[in-house]
Parts: sequence; structure tokens; C-alpha cells
Amino acid sequence: MRSGEVKIPGGKLVRVTLQGDEVRGWHATIDGDFFMEANAGSVLGRAQSAIDAHLPELPDDWEHWGSADYLAFYRALSGELRGVIGDTLIGANGEAIALAVVRALVGGGARESAQTAEREFERIREARATRQGERAQSGDEPAPMLIGLQDAKRRWARMNPQTVVDIPRMPAEQMQVDELWATQVANGERQATLRIWDWAAPAVVCGKFQSIADEVDLEYAKEHGIEVVRRDTGGGAMFIEPQNTITYSLYVPEPVVAGLDARQCYQFCDMWLLEALAACGVRAHFAGLNDIASAAGKIGGAAERRFPASGEGPGCLLHHDTLAYAMNTEHLQHVLRPSKEKMSDKAVKSASKRVDPMNSQTSCTRAQIVDCMLETASRFGVVGNTI
Repeated sequence: MRSGEVKIPGGKLVRVTLQGDEVRGWHATIDGDFFMEANAGSVLGRAQSAIDAHLPELPDDWEHWGSADYLAFYRALSGELRGVIGDTLIGANGEAIALAVVRALVGGGARESAQTAEREFERIREARATRQGERAQSGDEPAPMLIGLQDAKRRWARMNPQTVVDIPRMPAEQMQVDELWATQVANGERQATLRIWDWAAPAVVCGKFQSIADEVDLEYAKEHGIEVVRRDTGGGAMFIEPQNTITYSLYVPEPVVAGLDARQCYQFCDMWLLEALAACGVRAHFAGLNDIASAAGKIGGAAERRFPASGEGPGCLLHHDTLAYAMNTEHLQHVLRPSKEKMSDKAVKSASKRVDPMNSQTSCTRAQIVDCMLETASRFGVVGNTI
């Protein structure tokens, strides 16, 4: 088994694992913390098949390739993957997947000459990666505002969400409730809803496309009673503790976000939250595609999934956000194990050091912050109003 990883600066990590050998043939598996557009479930399968089709074309002496040979293989594969993937992946692309394939080929014990040639190939394509990085947001730096405040408030007023402070539930049940309520909104059986909730047990929640075995120390989780669950949206793994975390889900009828792209949807769904945090003394901003951060680090992250309309229903955008109120650094740094590649565009290289919990900035209790969130949500749709 050979594995290669690529982290797009300001984007997401993609990993390609090759299993097999030159006799039986190779089979590729793609995972990572990227997001995927709705109704694109077959895209990863087609991308994996495209990689599988290219691997038998490798000559017997591929380990004697020079940098130009790697570059030709990379260009051919990335070109095909771009056609397969299109714009369905958010935070990753065909070029990143093709590069991960190259790294997987070399990373499984290839001879030193192959590794040297691959490093030279990566230097050749570094100019392209640099240009890509300059176009992307990186780390916890503020992302540009992509939707106006007044537009967001008008859309919020149109949505007029019901607010619910839900009871604590076990992690697996929370995932089920999210899917159930989103389906009900999509079918027109429930109005737009903002659900703020707590957890009945500690957990690690992994994104839909992640390899849990690569992201989580499962033995440590079991030993410390940390439940590991998978949510049905993309993104990365989050460590959860009751009372140390504030999680909310927003179930948005599709017409409310009509005309907004993925990045704009994230900002629309979290813009009210920035106002609530500011009212509690927490300075926060958008970072990258889907994070809420401060100058000191990440406060939380969001994920989204679209549920199609059924019958006369409007369809639904499910947006959920997990925010750190306080942090148990010991559990966090042991149960999560992000790779060096995943942290490659971060100012710090430790998951725990990247997190800036809200209680580092405010004396407000968790309950007080939740109350402020509810008040802000009720006022946010009034154009020109802030608290």
C-alpha cells in the first residue's frame, strides 16, 4: 500500500492510497477533508477509475523516470481528472489529486533515484503551486467578504428561522437529527430552523470523505470513552466535549440562498454568528473556505450539504458549525493526528496550538454566549440593525 497527500494552500487535504502491485494491478482510493457539491456522489468513483486506468500504462522502468517523465504523467492525469471532477469538489481539484498519485508512487519504498527525480519534478511545478497559493486564502488570515451585510440580512429576514435550543444527545443521534430535520425542511415539512445543541458524550466527528483510521487514534479514543462518528458532510475531523463546545445547525430552504456560490453560502450562514461573538467580546473573522478564526487561531469550522427537494418541497441547505468554547488540549493533541502535509500551510504545526477557544477572549459563560446567539439571530434580519 502506498499513500500520497497534497494540501492546497488555504484549501483542503486530499489523499490518494494505492493498493496492489505491478502483477495484480493497482486500485486507487481518494479521501480527504474536502467538500463536494450535491448530487456528485459518483464523481470520486469515476476519478478513482481514471487513476486505475492510468497506472497500468506505467512502463516497467518507471522508477528510473526523470523529472520530465513525472511532469508528463502528472499533466496527462491531471488533465483527465479535471474533466471528470469539474467544479464538484470544493477545496480540492484534479491537479491536487494527480500530484497525490505521484507522491503515492514514490512514497511506498521507491528507489532513491525515483525520489530524487520526483523532488525535481515538484520544484518544476512549484511556480504553478505558488500562483495557486497566492489566489487562495491561507491559515487563519481574514478571508475577503463575499456577500454584503445588507444582502445577508434581507435573506435572513426572508428565512425567518425558528430557534431551538435542543437537549444534549449522543453523537450518533446528533448526526441522525441533523439529517432528519434537513430532510423535513427540504420536503416542506419543517420551517427554516436554527438548532443550537450540546453533546451527551465526548466525540470525534469526521468528515464524509475522510479516512477515519488516518485521522483519529482509535485506540486512544476507545480508551478514553471518545465516540467516533462520521457526519454526512465534508470537511475535517473535530474533537468535541460536552460544555466545552457550542454546535449549531442551520436548516435553510434552498430559495433563501439562490444565486450564492459555496463560499458565499458559508459566509451568509455564519455572518450573524460574527455579530453574536463580537457582542460577547470575541473578535472573530472568516478564514479560508469554512473556518471562524481569531488572530490567535481557529475558533471553529463549518460544513454544508444540500438536500434535494421532494415533491413540492423547496430543498434544503444544511449548515452546521462547531465552535470551541474551552479546550482539553491533552485529549485534542492525542486523539487527532493531522499529517504534516495537512498542516503545511499553517503558521503552527500542532492541532491544539491552532485552536483559540472563546474563553481565551471573554469572561462570558457558555450559557451566556448561547443566549447572545439567540438574541442576535432574532434581530439579525432587521436591515441596519446590529447589537
